[in-house]
Amino acid sequence: MTGSARDGRPVRVTVWNEFRQERSDAPVRAVYPDGIHAAIAEGLRGHEGLEVRTATLDEADQGLSDDVLATTDVLTWWGHVAHDDVSDTTVERVHARVLDGMGLVVLHSGHFSRIFKRLMGTTCDLKWREDGRSERLWVVDPSHPLVDGLPETFVLPEEEMYGEHFDIPAPDELVLLSWFEAGEVFRSGCTWRRGRGRVVYLRPGHETHPTYVDPNVRRLIANACRWAAGPHGEAPVRGHYPGPS
Repeated sequence: MTGSARDGRPVRVTVWNEFRQERSDAPVRAVYPDGIHAAIAEGLRGHEGLEVRTATLDEADQGLSDDVLATTDVLTWWGHVAHDDVSDTTVERVHARVLDGMGLVVLHSGHFSRIFKRLMGTTCDLKWREDGRSERLWVVDPSHPLVDGLPETFVLPEEEMYGEHFDIPAPDELVLLSWFEAGEVFRSGCTWRRGRGRVVYLRPGHETHPTYVDPNVRRLIANACRWAAGPHGEAPVRGHYPGPS
């Protein structure tokens, strides 16, 4: 599966991360000394057809200026402790770009991000437990581009448990399910369409486990970026309409 934008150029990916815990929490810094965004970007750069840059919360315009977003085909989002520090202005910018065709790939605890909740229209709440036990992911839609090149099932030896009920709208497509050692299950790979944009949620990625160096997870995120990169379809005409010419 190759990645290319509609005009044949590489897919322009912006990897966004709040980048707070890596600087303040020693256990997180030990796993991701350069930041979670750096690990995700490194994994994406290993895949053909993706042009990757990073952005973080404490940069100017929270890393997501109009210029950055205008030159982003797909945005990946990782956040955890600073959801409320993301400004209304940033949420509005990203929301508008998704509706206009930019893809959005929301990772792990990004389920509580303001932009994901805005796009879903629900609480996006769930069960969770930090027990460091294993997670097995199952591909339930093997035809979907999100899981191109992945095995039918793979295991992450240590992960945080997320469990149902996950308060999201019914996904347009359910691609991955997770099973945890204590028996919980979770919808871990979901897609939606919003305007001309595509939204993906991928569950794996707790900050104290090296999930973002796992080759299957790296391939999964790269696939998601290729699939979500937009825009999709022509911009619709709305408002007063005199009729076709």
